This record gives sequence, structure tokens and C-alpha cells, in this order.
Amino acid sequence: MNRQYSLFCLLNLAYLLAFAGGKNTIQLSSEFSRRSFPDGFVFGAGSSSYQYEGATEQDGRKPSIWDTFTREHPEKIADHSNGKVAEDFYHRYEVDISLLKEIGLDSYRFSISWPRILPGGKLSRGVNWEGVNFYNSLINNLLSNGIQPLVTLFHWDVPQVLEDEYKGLLSPNIVKDFYNFVDFCFKEFGDRVKHWVTINEANLMSIYGYAYGQNAPGRCSDYIGNCTQGNSATEPYIVVHHLILCHAAAVKLYRQKYQASQGGIIGITVFTAWRVPKYDDVSCRRAASRALDFLIGWIMHPITYGDYPVTMKYLVGDRLPKFTEKQAKLVIGSFDFIGINYYTASYAEDLTSYSNVNLSYTTDSRVNVTSNFRNSDLNQI
Repeated sequence: MNRQYSLFCLLNLAYLLAFAGGKNTIQLSSEFSRRSFPDGFVFGAGSSSYQYEGATEQDGRKPSIWDTFTREHPEKIADHSNGKVAEDFYHRYEVDISLLKEIGLDSYRFSISWPRILPGGKLSRGVNWEGVNFYNSLINNLLSNGIQPLVTLFHWDVPQVLEDEYKGLLSPNIVKDFYNFVDFCFKEFGDRVKHWVTINEANLMSIYGYAYGQNAPGRCSDYIGNCTQGNSATEPYIVVHHLILCHAAAVKLYRQKYQASQGGIIGITVFTAWRVPKYDDVSCRRAASRALDFLIGWIMHPITYGDYPVTMKYLVGDRLPKFTEKQAKLVIGSFDFIGINYYTASYAEDLTSYSNVNLSYTTDSRVNVTSNFRNSDLNQI
């Protein structure tokens, strides 16, 4: 199958927002409708397992790092909630699918919970068939209602047992265990799933889980946030490196073992925000470029060229992991499509102060970002 260099924009729920009042009000044409989009444009909804399923302690599922994080650090969750019930999708998915059909959506993107399928984290420790039956039923129900499943294999829910055993994503051991997990998923579900996303937003998981410590597993340097362990200067880079290798290994497996017979495509979803030069000068333009290198380039450059952006290599130095020649060949071109999760934009300028002692991913790009400029909102540009 030829590689499709398409920008696969995933719509988790597509809304057009009209800002009320004053100069920020957006006037929408009354003629704007689905017909405004080209033929073949896919409208869909999306979710992730921990945020949506609930039933975290039912039918054989074991904890992920998010179960542990929300239990031990409720203060880091805005409303102190957790995923025990969530949207109760595990029990109500048939109702939700009927609503998707009623709305007229074409596709539904969901993630498979690693600890629901493999409670012990490793394939060798056994399969939870009740979890497998749930996803089989979900996929079949979607298809019977004319909705195409788009499946994410990893949306941040590392099995807690692997976190305890070898620190999860900080260890290269994660690559083999992820490989075995996705191999099982391809074999079990791939006859019906034609669109696979290996990993959702590896960069964002790393930033908030290992640089700021605001998401699971809540690791950061003590000078960055209220974390009991972690290293914001090294761990974000290690985690993304291992996730890129996980992704590339999964793509190679799918292409060699399953793609020809199953006829699907496989890619990765990356988080990004846009960076606009705060002032129209060289320094701000360079700052905006560096910021994008440290955000989307962090993932896209390796899977396109086999190495990290030059700016990252220069500014991060020895703290940035290196791909071996074999690994570089593995990661280059490891996508049939790219999913972009885009949220907002910010202005970029040079960081005015930088510490050579308290190093962190959060300042390595030497960029300061802000949402406002001369009292004007970004909605105006």
C-alpha cells in the first residue's frame, strides 16, 4: 500500500463557536453547513478510554497510571474527579452509538485500554477476554450502525504494574511490551478496523506528565512543580524517544504482518499549537520556529528524517537521546497518515532569562509564549 501523505484532522467534536458581545463576535453565514466541506470529508467524535469508559475495577481491568494518579493526587484534577465512572461508556456505549448515528457522524475514534486487555501489562501474563469482548462488541455495534471505528492503541494509560516494575515509559522495556500488546490488537480487531493510531499526543503526555508533573504519572523536578520525584531536564525527552520507538515498531509490525490482508492504514496523532512571532522581527520569527520545533517537530522530524530537529540537538545537547542507525531506519516514514490535534495559537518571543542550573524542557527552547498582545485577543488574527 502506498503511503498516504494526508493530513488526517481528527474532529473530537466539531463545534463552531460564536463569541458573544463586542468586537469578538463572529458572524457565521446562515449558508454554512456540511455541504461547505468537500466530498469524503469525515465528520466524527472521539474519546479516550480512561476519560470515557469508567468501570475501572470491573470485569478484570487493572489500574493504569491514571487510576493511581487521580487517587494519590486529587488536588491536581480541577474538580478532584477520577475515571471510576467517567461517562460510563463501558455500560452505555450502545446508547452513545445510537446518538452518533442520529447526529449523522461518519466515524468514531476511541482508544483501547491497555490494562483492560492485558491486566498484567504483558501478553505473557494473560489476556482479559471480558475486555476483549467489550471492544469486539463496540466495534461490531459501530459498524452495524454505519460508523467507522478509528482506533487509538495508546492514550496515556500505561498499566500501573509496568510503572511499578520498570518505571513504564522511562524504560526501553516498554517497547517490547507495547509491541506485544498491539500485535494482539491487530490480530483480534484488525479484520474490522481500517484506521489505526499508534499513540495519541506523545509530546503532550511527556510535557504534562514528566516536565510539569500535572498529569500522570506526575513526575517533575522540584523546582518546576510539586513533585516527589522526576527530572524535568531529561525525562520528557526519554519518554518521547521511547514512544517514537514504540510507534515505529508497531507500524513495522502492522505493515509486515497485517496490512496486506487486513487492508488498513496506520499513523500517529500529534498535538500542536501554532506560534506567531510577537513582533515582526528576526528574533521573534526565530523564536516561533524554535517553539514549533520543540512541539510538533519533536515528533514529526524523527519519523520523517530519522533524527530530532537541529535546534533541539543544539539547545538540549547530551540530554536529548540519540537514535542508532538501525532505529533511524525504523522510524523514517513510519506513517500512512498524520493526525493533528490542534487547539490554539500563542505569540512567541525570545525568553529573557534562562537558568543553566535549573534545566527543564519547559525553558530549553528559550521561547516565551503569551496569548495576548497589546490588549488584542488572538481571535482577531
